[in-house]
Amino acid sequence: MLENRPAVLFLCTGNSCRSQMAEGFLRKYSGDRFEVHSAGLTPAPQLNPLAVKVMKEVGVDISRQHPKGVKDFLGKISVQTLIIVCADAEKNCPSIWPGALERFHWPFDDPAAFSGDEESTLAKFREVRDLIDRRVKAWAHQ
Repeated sequence: MLENRPAVLFLCTGNSCRSQMAEGFLRKYSGDRFEVHSAGLTPAPQLNPLAVKVMKEVGVDISRQHPKGVKDFLGKISVQTLIIVCADAEKNCPSIWPGALERFHWPFDDPAAFSGDEESTLAKFREVRDLIDRRVKAWAHQ
């Protein structure tokens, strides 16, 4: 682990899908420039398997990641950039994050909340994945 890298935390509700995808993409695009994490306000028991599947389709393996809670990070690591990827987490996140120099709200639809057949559900996961990909890539290369 490299010392003195700025820490980035992606935050959502369950940390099973959107924030995990964002974490995977930032690791891909930033190399070792950042210490990258993700967390949820109420972490799910496991990653959403469809998130793992659609990320693998674009060459990003998040299968070894796991949902983590915001309490795993709050007051324990110095997060310079907090990026909240859902509206629920934005409403319920602490308004002050100690040490955070930047706080962004990038709301993405929750593909896990989508209701449809397997094909349309996968299409929704891919749509959200691609939106997260573009946003993270643009931010990482600024």
